[in-house]
This record gives sequence, structure tokens and C-alpha cells, in this order.
Amino acid sequence: MATNKASIANVYYNDQLAGTLQKDGRIYTFIYDDAYRIADGRPISITMPLRAEPYKSDILFPVFTNMLSEGANKKMQCRMLKIDENDYFRLLLATTRQDSIGPITVKETL
Repeated sequence: MATNKASIANVYYNDQLAGTLQKDGRIYTFIYDDAYRIADGRPISITMPLRAEPYKSDILFPVFTNMLSEGANKKMQCRMLKIDENDYFRLLLATTRQDSIGPITVKETL
């Protein structure tokens, strides 16, 4: 089920708000939270160093794509959650809210 409505999620690094991730149509945007950046927090990825300017891409940033399951596990998750296998953003929101491997969690804002 595709939608043109923008979706926004908070990205946490070790339970500290690091920034926001947004999908608007086919464009993904990540921007670091000012307080996190000014406090000299850790970058969420070596390819996304701390900066005030937003990161924009027409694909989901690799740091988030790498958090997703692959193969049979992905198929099973998508079937159970009723999410299209190509909808990486919805799958990210559904599976990385807690207990993710590594310091990053992603939680949809309401």
C-alpha cells in the first residue's frame, strides 16, 4: 500500500535522539538533531558525518538498509507484518524500534 504522505521517524543512537529520518514521496532526508550535533555526538555512519545540512537521497541510506533482514527472514517478516518487500521504510519502522543490533533504533513519530 503506497502513500504520498510524508513519514517521519526519530533516529536514536544509544537511546539519545540523534536526528530525524523522513520519506516524502521518493525522497529520503536525514537531519541531525541540533542538540545531538552540538554536543558532539557520534555520527550514525561514517558516510554521514555530523553536519547541520540535511542528507538527501532517492534511496534509503545504507546505514538504515543494513539494519533490515534479508532473504527468508525478510520474506517472513513482510508476510507477518503485511508490508511490501520493497517498502524498506515501512519495514525499517516496523522492525527497528527496539532490540536492534547495534546502537541505532528508529521510531516513527506520530
